[in-house]
Amino acid sequence: MCGIAGVVVPPAASVPRPLLERMTATLWRRGPDDQGVFVDDEGGCGLGHRRLSIIDLSGGHQPLTNDDASIHVVVNGEIYNFAALRAQLEAGGARFRTRSDSEVLVHGYAAWGTEVFRRARGMFAAAIWDGRRRRLALARDPLGKKPLYYAFVDGDTLLFASEAKALLECATIDRAVSLPGLALYLTYECLPESSTIYRGVKKLRPGEMLVFDQARGRAELSTFWTMRFRPRASDFRSATETEVGPELPSSGSSASHKTDSLASELRSRIRDATSARLVADVPLGVFLSGGIDSSTVAAAMASLVDPRTIKTFSITFDDPSFDEGPYARAVAQHLGTDHQEARLSAQEMLDVLPEVADFMCEPLGDASIIPTYLLSRFTRQHVTVALGGDGGDELFFGYPTFQAERVAAAAERILSARSLSRLGRWLHGAAQRLPVSRKNFSFDFKVKRFSQGLGWPTGHRHQAWLGSFLPVELSRLLRPEIAECALRAEPYALIASLWQDATRQDGTFRDADDALVLQYARLYLAGDVLVKVDRASMACGLEVRAPFLDVDLVDFVNAVPGRTKLPGMTTKYLLKQAVRPWLPSVIIDRPKKGFGVPVGEWLRGPLRALARDLLAPSKLKREGFFDPVWVTQLLDEHERGTHDHRKPLWTLLAFELWFERFGRVASAP
Repeated sequence: MCGIAGVVVPPAASVPRPLLERMTATLWRRGPDDQGVFVDDEGGCGLGHRRLSIIDLSGGHQPLTNDDASIHVVVNGEIYNFAALRAQLEAGGARFRTRSDSEVLVHGYAAWGTEVFRRARGMFAAAIWDGRRRRLALARDPLGKKPLYYAFVDGDTLLFASEAKALLECATIDRAVSLPGLALYLTYECLPESSTIYRGVKKLRPGEMLVFDQARGRAELSTFWTMRFRPRASDFRSATETEVGPELPSSGSSASHKTDSLASELRSRIRDATSARLVADVPLGVFLSGGIDSSTVAAAMASLVDPRTIKTFSITFDDPSFDEGPYARAVAQHLGTDHQEARLSAQEMLDVLPEVADFMCEPLGDASIIPTYLLSRFTRQHVTVALGGDGGDELFFGYPTFQAERVAAAAERILSARSLSRLGRWLHGAAQRLPVSRKNFSFDFKVKRFSQGLGWPTGHRHQAWLGSFLPVELSRLLRPEIAECALRAEPYALIASLWQDATRQDGTFRDADDALVLQYARLYLAGDVLVKVDRASMACGLEVRAPFLDVDLVDFVNAVPGRTKLPGMTTKYLLKQAVRPWLPSVIIDRPKKGFGVPVGEWLRGPLRALARDLLAPSKLKREGFFDPVWVTQLLDEHERGTHDHRKPLWTLLAFELWFERFGRVASAP
């Protein structure tokens, strides 16, 4: 796991080595073990690399090159199938100089061109400089686990880096706040797809590649991997396409046989994906929350190695509604792992807010980045690599919103759209009379969120359930002159665009369940969850690997219809059946808790002064983005306890924390 950066200048121009070195230096947290820089003055390209040594500790220095030094590569991440690719390439005459997994991209590009990105299985952001053709190829892994930002400055100079702050080292980059990006952030609590908070910066989308022809000054974007859902024979081993079928039978021996076959194959594939992620020359561990996803990963690892050698890590909280410590301990005891636990107070979590703001060069409205950072920091004291359960909720229908979708879809079959909207408004009004609770996933919180989404189209209502601000609320939140520019494109239009792109690339979805899996994978998993895990872990020099996001496993799971994974209201049904031989029922069948923090209570207590300071009317008026009167109303209502505004207020706080450190260099709106 590392950080990469680079610059390609027009023909006859000199590579600005001091700029390249400054860009690379900003990524030191991602790669504390080593630094490397390559400059091709004749070709007009410079590559920078910061290394976190995982495989081939002594020989994996980057940038890597081939025998005649015509190809140079820098990589952030891991290629899990590197041994198989290396064997293929060596059989074709390639001569490897290191044991590094990243070197397969050097020889793979020489043999297959950019096809190497499709063949690679792993998490990666990579840059390949082809000196002969004067061509740069950038690529981001299929699920978007590793980030890659880019920008064009001064005509046709291309800059790229693992984090946007590296690009800000260039004095001529357009770092003004992107107003459309701001609208997307407030809607999605993150910067989804190619958007960023900076007007002059973009990022590659998951499974996307950018090829820049330096001689012609021309860049082309293309997709080398897309999420697909229609099953193929190659997706299955023991289970057959017939057994997968359109949906799970409701009862009887046929249903039992079908479930057993799919569950058995799923268990085998999870084990294989976990095995591929155990290759390392440094100590490994597992993030263990006690939820089914992380417990499954720990159990899969325990089936492959002596459980007593496995270190599992968790953090616990004072508030029992957020604390999963007892479940994590139960799983560790059941598996027999060496379990490490740290207990955190609210004050400890608040104390690290400045640290988090320092390494987050874009705002992220997900408060769980705080415990994720503290868990990463604690884990890094013992190991260099940790496995996690990211992706399980999105692939197996684990969020409560998927249950809410079943209810909303049933209501749609009975009521007209107008009646449904009217019901939503009535339910929302009734919910406002419920006592406000600050507990995690409290009843009033769930009722209010559910009512907020009724009457919207399927994809839109899920974002209404997940997000902080509805599009209509942005017209009130944003100053009129800001809203005019920020809302020229409707924020929810991104959902329709995503669905349409997928339909063009891989045919139509089988049903709305398929479309929702894609939506969650791209807009929430890649845009929020994986960003949170990447930044928090990399800030500690810790690599986090996600077995559930193995592309072969993803293809298999997506080939299974949604109603088999979520029959009725039973979330993660197929995953639960698969791991019953590994885990106790008390873990498998317990309700989902989530990895949250008590933001609602903080905003009325220890976070109150900071919130009032960052969201002060005079400050907001001076910055010019938000309506101070409405923001103050949100604070007042939350502090009085008449409303629960935890999500919108935290999203605004995260923006202001970012703006304090990175946004002030931007021009005023």
